[in-house]
Amino acid sequence: MAGSGRGLAARLYRGEADVDIVGRRKLWFTVAGIAIIIAVASMFVRGFTLGIEFEGGNQYNVPVKVGTLNEVEQAFTDAGVSVKTGQTMGDTQYVIKTELITDAQRQTQIKDAVAKHFNITPEQISDSAVSTSWGGQVTNKAALSLAIFLAAVLVYLIARFEWRMAVAAVASLLLDLILTGGVYSLVGFEVTPSTVIGFLTILGFALYDVVVVFDKVQENTRGITGSSTTTYAEAANLAVNQTLMRSINTGLVALLPVGGLLFIGAGLLGAGTLKDLGLVLFIGMGVAVYSSIFFATPVLAELKSREPRLQQHANRVKGKRAALAKEAAARAANPPRDSDGVPVGGPAKSVERSELAGAAPRPGARPAARPGQGKRPRAGGRPGGGGARR
Repeated sequence: MAGSGRGLAARLYRGEADVDIVGRRKLWFTVAGIAIIIAVASMFVRGFTLGIEFEGGNQYNVPVKVGTLNEVEQAFTDAGVSVKTGQTMGDTQYVIKTELITDAQRQTQIKDAVAKHFNITPEQISDSAVSTSWGGQVTNKAALSLAIFLAAVLVYLIARFEWRMAVAAVASLLLDLILTGGVYSLVGFEVTPSTVIGFLTILGFALYDVVVVFDKVQENTRGITGSSTTTYAEAANLAVNQTLMRSINTGLVALLPVGGLLFIGAGLLGAGTLKDLGLVLFIGMGVAVYSSIFFATPVLAELKSREPRLQQHANRVKGKRAALAKEAAARAANPPRDSDGVPVGGPAKSVERSELAGAAPRPGARPAARPGQGKRPRAGGRPGGGGARR
């Protein structure tokens, strides 16, 4: 098993694993379709957990010396306010985000109640109100940036490759956005402006990986119609295999620092501002690795397979393979024979076999050795003699 594992890894690095990704594109399309249905259904049914930047709310900063985060959240709940999220900011304070409170008197009462609960002064608790207008501005600008980005990607890929590759690449990017958004909706991660910025960031990473694969596809399929041995889908599948380990390694190299940003920076060090950005990058890059391997090139192959020129070429290749297979089957059933009736390529007739069978040797053939004849004498002795002369 260990040897086979090493062999597989070596074949993957050499691009010789021959993993049939493009040939099984209907399977990958089914997987992507089911994932999209689940993600979209969750977005409409569950929705998103929006931060106060989008819904509006109040933010309170409380010193960490008062107790644990759960105790602080419970203190605000006891004060009669709905807590949305709470997180640790460094090692100095907790950040508590609550529903929007417009009444200044009630804000003062909440601060006084929490301060009294922890025996601190109200001045040690800072608060601020966040309006929904700021989050709306961020969303509108992000949507505009996304539209400009996708339009620029289409123009570039059409100029660099062709329109079918551009469509396949944009479809892969949209899959990344939908699945990443679905994960946020299903799990209930909070959506903040940092999350929106992260959504735009992962598109650049996903596009890079897709372009690398498509460049290899273009190299392998250049002049493909002049070949009678390989179809476009097979050449594209070879390109995916040749760049498979590069895609996986690129994804791992990108995910390791993002994972450190998320788990060490946000988890251990309590840098809450890094959590929102690191989380969306980690999820989005993981989805992008999948889509660049199992979705982008299969979509391209499906679009190209509808091109009449490539359909004729694929039929010609399949026809030639069928003819060769039929010829091989006919030769196996009725192999050609020589003048003696022996199948060509079968067991060769030899002088020794003929003689052992009692047949007369062919003219010019050396006679068969009799039993005991032709054996080499023992060292230092003569045949039939006792010993060597001195």
